[in-house]
Amino acid sequence: MAPTIDPKVATAHDLPTPDPESPVRARKPYRFSTLCATVENPEMKDQYGSSSVPIYQSATFKGVGNAYDYSRSGNPTRSHLEHHIAKISSAAHALTVASGMAALDIILRILKPGDEVIAGDDLYGGTNRLLSYMRTNGGVTVHHVDTTNPTSVLPFIKAGKTRMVLLESPTNPLLKIVDIAAISKDVKERAPDAIVVVDNTMMSPYLQRPLEHGADIVYDSATKYLSGHHDLMAGVITCNRDDLHKQMAFTVNAVGNALAPNDCFLLLRGTKTLALRMDRQQATSDLVATYLHELGFTTHYPGLADHPNRDVHARIASGNGAVLSFETGDKELSERIVGSTRLWGISVSFGCVNSLISMPCVMSHASIDAATRAARGLPEDLIRLCVGIEDPIDLIDDLEQALIDAGAIAFDAQLNKYTRAMQSTNDQLNQAVQKLGLYDPRPDEQEWFVSAPGKVILFGEHAVVHGVTAIAASVDLRCYGLATPRNDSKVSVHFSDIDNFYREWDIEKLPWSAGTPLAAGEDHPDALDQVLMDAINAEALSDISGHARHASLAFLYCYIQLGRDRKPAFNLATRATLPVGAGLGSSASFSSCVVSALLLINRGITLPPPPAPSTTGTDAPAPHVHVSHQGRRFVPQSVAERINKWAFVSEKVLHGNPSGIDNSVAVFGGALAYTKHPSGPKMEQIQSFKSLKFLLTNSKIPRDTKKMVAGVGSLKASEPELVDGVFKAIQSITDEARRALADPELSRHELLAAMSALITENHQHLVTLGVSHPTLEAIRTTAAAEPFKLSTKLTGAGGGGCAVTLVPDDFDASSLESLMQQLINQTFVPYPAAIGGSGLGILSPYSPPQLAQAQAQTAAPSGQVTPPQTPGLASVDSGHADPLLRIAFEKQNIDSLAKWADGLGRWLYV
Repeated sequence: MAPTIDPKVATAHDLPTPDPESPVRARKPYRFSTLCATVENPEMKDQYGSSSVPIYQSATFKGVGNAYDYSRSGNPTRSHLEHHIAKISSAAHALTVASGMAALDIILRILKPGDEVIAGDDLYGGTNRLLSYMRTNGGVTVHHVDTTNPTSVLPFIKAGKTRMVLLESPTNPLLKIVDIAAISKDVKERAPDAIVVVDNTMMSPYLQRPLEHGADIVYDSATKYLSGHHDLMAGVITCNRDDLHKQMAFTVNAVGNALAPNDCFLLLRGTKTLALRMDRQQATSDLVATYLHELGFTTHYPGLADHPNRDVHARIASGNGAVLSFETGDKELSERIVGSTRLWGISVSFGCVNSLISMPCVMSHASIDAATRAARGLPEDLIRLCVGIEDPIDLIDDLEQALIDAGAIAFDAQLNKYTRAMQSTNDQLNQAVQKLGLYDPRPDEQEWFVSAPGKVILFGEHAVVHGVTAIAASVDLRCYGLATPRNDSKVSVHFSDIDNFYREWDIEKLPWSAGTPLAAGEDHPDALDQVLMDAINAEALSDISGHARHASLAFLYCYIQLGRDRKPAFNLATRATLPVGAGLGSSASFSSCVVSALLLINRGITLPPPPAPSTTGTDAPAPHVHVSHQGRRFVPQSVAERINKWAFVSEKVLHGNPSGIDNSVAVFGGALAYTKHPSGPKMEQIQSFKSLKFLLTNSKIPRDTKKMVAGVGSLKASEPELVDGVFKAIQSITDEARRALADPELSRHELLAAMSALITENHQHLVTLGVSHPTLEAIRTTAAAEPFKLSTKLTGAGGGGCAVTLVPDDFDASSLESLMQQLINQTFVPYPAAIGGSGLGILSPYSPPQLAQAQAQTAAPSGQVTPPQTPGLASVDSGHADPLLRIAFEKQNIDSLAKWADGLGRWLYV
């Protein structure tokens, strides 16, 4: 059995003790269990000598100028409780409120917009949720950091900016140990105004008193160990600083969430047995943890000899607590175990006299999205055990029976005991790769091939800036990005579509120390880090200009923000089948490819597990179908959302203040309705969007988007009635288009006729706004003439750029060829395209052994090359390895690029 610390024989702490009755013989300080049982306040003697504090169940008190007037502001029962809590917490002050989250809410109200918070990366789900709210609505920057390593906190501590450091130790639910003393010392040295806050719920004041180790504020969910019976909700806050107490007491009084008298009475009663309960609970916890550990389960508990940072815990705590967690390697197995217990109650909470069991990722931590949980290393199969005061033999017997029923352990006749049931090698591999419900097959080095579509604005250009809904759809012209590992210490880019630009940088010479770093899995704040932008421009891009400079800046900015931990060496090559600068969302497509590759390389996202091929040779998995919404969405929504957030960051670097619609279409595909609101943009997927054929024609006339938008704004200021009327008309067009696309009763012929009329009408309104161009009108005239009679409108900003022409299903190929030739004769560049296809694509990373059976069953073409097993690595003078895939990618003719890419293997699409 692993050794444990017995709190009954631990060194007595010099906690407050009543004054001695005799001056002759000094009394020794009372030990903790005595302090718990002794609820006395020398300043509040009961007039009747009651041995139990009475419940003052009164909202108001008579008199003027007395200690109490209104229970929201103060109540005698609550005063007794707060004095008692302060006494057992080594605190000068205590506040009691309605719940643990109410306590955190009171503490977070200390913050102001612009403040920065450093928090752990393994937090209770409710804490994470409230911090996310503060970041979104309170203007507060939150950095989630691995606080188990004190040095990882240092880069985020900034004097004058860091206002609060929020810690848990042990963390919930992975029981990670945080050196509260070391981090408190570092914070005070580097940012004296910062406040160190500790959530001490897992330990309670009995086992850990963070105020003794440098913390400024400590809070507990008193619903847990302090109460111990799960018959009340309460939160406590303790501190030693008068100013902090005064500020928080004001907030408690102002918002009115102080603990009610009856709950104060119950909490006082619960604290009297705190030491007794926890002695029994953690003694049993040690037995349960040892039992699971010896069975071979990965078990998280500070009492185990191999628990990380156990020596730190022993220094700052006087016991190991009564919460532990373990991993089974399989989410479904964990669900069976939890469902098979009888004595262990399934509940989200802990700290009760009754033992509880839960799966955090589907219960207490479900509010943290799956991608963030994966980035923070929180296993989906994790089971958390909260040990009560039942007999340990009964608890272990019930747990053992659940493990047997679930198939997690089996009896070994040779050893004459139960042992962990081992699955076949293939089953073990599948469990390993599916542990987080996602798939991560990658070695440290492999290629990643990604692609993203362009976009067209079908309706609502320019009016969208003024609150009118716009409809944007993906186009099957795409940007492709190929990330290839290098075997040196450099990172490089090759942007074929930007003057064949190539550049490489020494990784260690990039400005890693500039700006504010982001923790693993942390979302980028709303504003760009201008300090980092300036440093990249000055140190890495000083000799580059034009489009290449902007593209390189976006790449390096995201590379540094996402790659601080790994600093990967690789080359990113990009190519596009859609024209650059024609208003078809080429920059958003580029941004989506860049950040997808970076997130994959830095393990910021993971992919779904491979489909299991049929063992009978029948019902083989069908390949993804890349047409409209007919294909399966194989990239999870959570992964797509994370990619989209970072694509928006890249778009900000490129454009300053983008709408967000271009990158959303590039990632999610299909069609989106976008409306600008003061509270933030509203984007809705048009689920029933029907794929349409268009002819896209690049006028080759440069656009000035800002000038066009400003021109519409100026016209609105000078002729508001005219422009408002145009906006209302365009809104009606978009509304009618959405209705037509969603109407199942509408025939294909009727839909195309309706869309044709709406396109013509929409373009006329854009002409009224002054955003068309003679070249666009020439394209429209050509397409509308006999024998074509097709409807055309500009897309995007106008003033040049691209025109879109609706092509009916029955429009014959020879007529289309004739129209294209006429446009080419006028120096325009036409592109036949389909609108409304798949979004972001990632070439399947499954290795050939995993795909062999599926490929054989689906008659996959021979010679497919699928990363990471690309053959033919060949070192070159530039210091990186050039797999055949990169060579073929860069040499492929632009006209055959899309077909070549599609034939490489199975693509996973959003």
